[in-house]
Amino acid sequence: MTLKEIEYMVTIATEGTLTRAAEKLFITPSALTQQLVHLEKEIGMPLFIRSRSGWTPTEAGEIYLKAAREMLIMKKEAYKQLQDLARIKKGKLSVGFPPDRAASMFTAIYPAFHKEYPGITVNVCEVSVRRQQQMIAQSQLDLGFLTLCDFQETDDKYIYITTEELLLAVPSIHPLCARAVPGKGPYPEAELAWFRHEPFARMYPESTVRSFSDMIFQQAGFQPTVLFETSSCHTILQMVHANLCCGMVPSIYAKGAPENVTFLSLPSHPTRNLTASYRKGSYLSQPARYLIRLAMECWGMSPQP
Repeated sequence: MTLKEIEYMVTIATEGTLTRAAEKLFITPSALTQQLVHLEKEIGMPLFIRSRSGWTPTEAGEIYLKAAREMLIMKKEAYKQLQDLARIKKGKLSVGFPPDRAASMFTAIYPAFHKEYPGITVNVCEVSVRRQQQMIAQSQLDLGFLTLCDFQETDDKYIYITTEELLLAVPSIHPLCARAVPGKGPYPEAELAWFRHEPFARMYPESTVRSFSDMIFQQAGFQPTVLFETSSCHTILQMVHANLCCGMVPSIYAKGAPENVTFLSLPSHPTRNLTASYRKGSYLSQPARYLIRLAMECWGMSPQP
């Protein structure tokens, strides 16, 4: 069982077909087939069930792949520590960001990171919080920047960066805006129940902000009429700007928001955290630590000494 064979078999399982795996590995399908046939002869049983709909691991394949993935993780962890020990500022760092704010977050911290680590290639992955959590647990991401509540955290490691409030966004011409009262923050306060008869644009059901806002609506005693579901808070604000509905978005989106959108705080001031997360038991490399430090300086608290 060589590391090359391990990588080949894991890629076949991930891609679901030998052809796609060969393309990803930059080898010919015939060469990959030879590697697979040789390994299956050595083991004495097939590792995959071949079908037109895709390749799925056999029972023997599942056993092999479980050990193979663990070995690849061990290799990756060892190399991270060795690179830090040798002070080698080269390599790769895979980082996840929420899709709706990946560009702004990455561009805010990357220039300083590249200046310190010009030889590190940062592979940016724009995926949802829950998908990031899956990829972190499977060691497919070295680091993820996640926005979520405490109850949405997994068993992996989380480093707190800052807190953001969930705000109610309504058309400025809405008559209920006049009922809002000064609050303890920068935005006037209003009761969510005032808007129980209004349609809402909402984040898609699988998002963490959606599940958090579901709890807030439940506490207010109603479930809103959903006019539109989206994966983008920017889209929600555009619909509010068009006077079509109300919405609920994190406070970061209040900066540079479209005109004619009024932001209101709820009396409970519901908040969630922006965190940096990495796999439990994983070694956090010096480049990853520096990226987190930059994020803390840019978005929230001062970095820990």
